[in-house]
Amino acid sequence: MVLLVALAATGVLWTAFAPRGTAEDTAATNEAVRAGQALYLQGCSSCHGLQGQGGNQAPSLIGVGSAAVDFQVSTGRMPLAAPGAQAKRKDPIYSQTQIDQLAAYIDSLGGGPRKPVIDEAEWSDADLAHGGELYRANCAQCHQAAGAGAPLTYGKYAPDLSHATPVQIIEAMRTGPESMPLFGPGQVDNADAVAIAKYIRHVSEAPAAGGHGLGKYGPVPEGLLAWLVGIGGLLAVCLWIGARQKV
Repeated sequence: MVLLVALAATGVLWTAFAPRGTAEDTAATNEAVRAGQALYLQGCSSCHGLQGQGGNQAPSLIGVGSAAVDFQVSTGRMPLAAPGAQAKRKDPIYSQTQIDQLAAYIDSLGGGPRKPVIDEAEWSDADLAHGGELYRANCAQCHQAAGAGAPLTYGKYAPDLSHATPVQIIEAMRTGPESMPLFGPGQVDNADAVAIAKYIRHVSEAPAAGGHGLGKYGPVPEGLLAWLVGIGGLLAVCLWIGARQKV
């Protein structure tokens, strides 16, 4: 009788306090992992290995997390047709659903930084001015003040940020792709990361108040153009006037 009462009480307590939807969520996750594994074996395993262990041509993907997968694949940098100094941004070949499935499979290999989620309230509350200060202190040295990008050494470059989405910007900070340093939550917390992303989108979308932006490369090329076109044009006019006077 004591055993029957204990079993009955355990069943009642489990029914009352057991977490809801766990089995359904696990089943959905497992399905995404299986679909992602099929996509991985078809499009990624030739370089990264059958188990994501890496090889001579590509690094290990164990522990990189879903953020790295979403960044690399959603920006079209992966799959890579041929190795080079740096993978270029291009149109992705996978849909967002397929990218999420790939990310779920890679995440199952060892975890890592998760794909960030930015809600509307968090985006609205982000401090644009503070994001600009953080960007100029940590990012402008390579990506240039307006996010137009700039060359680095050995054929590499800091890419143009005008096409990057807020999620991709934060993913790059969290995963450190290519030559970019990694900015963890201990260096740049989530609120500051969203503020930086908001500033980058602002400078990328803001109209050029002074006329043509000239690629937003800054005062050096603008000054060079002024010398070449402005001063050069004046010299040409002076030479033309002098030539007519001699005649």
